[in-house]
Amino acid sequence: MKNMAKIAIVGAGNVGGALARLWSKAGHPVSVATRQGSPANQIPGVSYGRAQEIAPRTEVIALAVPWPAAEEALASCGDLGGKVVIDCTNPVLPTLDGLEFGATTSAAEKLQQQALGAHVVKAFNTIGAVLLGNANFDGLQPDGYYCGDDDASKAAVIPLIAATGLRPFDVGPLRNARYLEAMAMLWIDLAVNRGRGPTFGFHTLERTQP
Repeated sequence: MKNMAKIAIVGAGNVGGALARLWSKAGHPVSVATRQGSPANQIPGVSYGRAQEIAPRTEVIALAVPWPAAEEALASCGDLGGKVVIDCTNPVLPTLDGLEFGATTSAAEKLQQQALGAHVVKAFNTIGAVLLGNANFDGLQPDGYYCGDDDASKAAVIPLIAATGLRPFDVGPLRNARYLEAMAMLWIDLAVNRGRGPTFGFHTLERTQP
């Protein structure tokens, strides 16, 4: 078996739980960080513990907590030097009618400023958790958009996106997380405020000729 990334997932909600299940199934050693330690309903093959205990033993950290808890959660992981940090968050207002900030910065860029020595990659923020591992639309896959400033770190995230059934789609540097977070707000507005529900995703259509 080829080398499989050791992953710590911070957050045991819908997104974190889905990623843990799918990545463990794909063969990655996965640990989930929770404040309470081991939860009652554990995913087979996944270990649990506090962030400060499990994060130092991993190469990839996926941040899957609500935005208001993100900076504290990241700080709880300790030294992030050399690690890939996957930012799954969106700075959505509690009323679900807009973003806390955007256009000139993003949650991902703010976390990169905090995560000294790490490489932040934005991913898994433009689709609902219910479709992770369940994203086949008559043979068509929703896109798993991702962006970051370090090519090696983005390359490490590609198989993790593919393991969730999404089509990895590179949208450029980390600053483009500003637009992914706006896209996520559109998804949330359609799913929640416009009554469409969570069972849709975005797919970029391409052709070689104009």
